[in-house]
Amino acid sequence: MKFSDFDSHSWEENCRFYDTCLIPFTGLTGSESPVETVAALERLRDFMDMVEKPFRGRIVTYPVLQYGGEHSLKLINELCCNVKSKNFRYAIVLTADIDISEREIVESDLVLSQPTFRDLSSKDVQAFTAEKIQELWLKDVPL
Repeated sequence: MKFSDFDSHSWEENCRFYDTCLIPFTGLTGSESPVETVAALERLRDFMDMVEKPFRGRIVTYPVLQYGGEHSLKLINELCCNVKSKNFRYAIVLTADIDISEREIVESDLVLSQPTFRDLSSKDVQAFTAEKIQELWLKDVPL
């Protein structure tokens, strides 16, 4: 669900079911043409749909961090830390165009960077990301 799908009452009533925050990152530089910007946003939208639809009742997608640059990784780490300290147990960073990893986004619980999946089909990417999210959740399940 999108962050904007909640009002204060529905969030209070249902927040315990939504323990995972998806933080999308476009990584625009400002040097893209309007056509390139639209294409980047469409790639991110498609990747977000692939990741969030199977987990619609548990993941909340936050607003997209659109621009990258020198301080963007620090900002993403801060965002992950902040969402986990207030409302969510897990923070997942998702990007369609920027090659980043958990080594750079240490405050995230999972980084899904589509460039790292270059050799996989769309169906394989969807299966892989679903598996990684489920593994994340299963780590905290008592045996």
